[in-house]
Amino acid sequence: MIFSVAIDGPAGAGKSTIAKIVGEKFNLMYINTGAMYRAVTLKAMNANISENNVDGLIKLVKSLEMHFEEDHIIVNNEDLTDMINMPVISNNVSKYAAVPEIREILVDLQQDIAKKYNVIMDGRDIGTVVLKDALFKFYLTASGEKRAQRRYEELIAKGLQVDYNTILNDIIKRDYSDTHRAVNPLTKAKDAIEIDSSNLDIDGVVQVITLRMNSEIINNKSSI
Repeated sequence: MIFSVAIDGPAGAGKSTIAKIVGEKFNLMYINTGAMYRAVTLKAMNANISENNVDGLIKLVKSLEMHFEEDHIIVNNEDLTDMINMPVISNNVSKYAAVPEIREILVDLQQDIAKKYNVIMDGRDIGTVVLKDALFKFYLTASGEKRAQRRYEELIAKGLQVDYNTILNDIIKRDYSDTHRAVNPLTKAKDAIEIDSSNLDIDGVVQVITLRMNSEIINNKSSI
């Protein structure tokens, strides 16, 4: 039986880090859907295609061959992992991710992968749209201040000069944009388990998810 794990939550909640670790523990293919939208944003901005140029965006996205090698996203044979995590991409990705036609193309791609493999995906609408029938759904969140501090420390560790208050304001704006967009806004699936990581480290969150999944797998071992 093919099964999937959905992890949703706001920016900076640690979804990607957690998903990668859990994926390794359960031998799941990790699909970073946020990285896919970031890659589109990077390519569009480099080509001077605005979020309002829908035809140009559709043509661009259809020209991109995307796949993952471990935790790196490869687009047209180029590793874009570091470039898509720059602040300028974080500040603009919501605009491109809100374009319905782009979401439709990428969601179709994500669903096709999930039909073939046991996967774990993280993003904004995985449990509510992409993997509505996922066996496991988690909603990972934390306070805006905590998420901003984590992002600040992450960027500083990479040698970037950033300001905490600027990052916090960007996260607040991103949260509003993600939860108020017209198409597939960020929301917690009714059957998702919410985990507030404000006072948990990475290992603590992984433990909560692992215990839940192991329990469910044991209870349903005859069908998994």
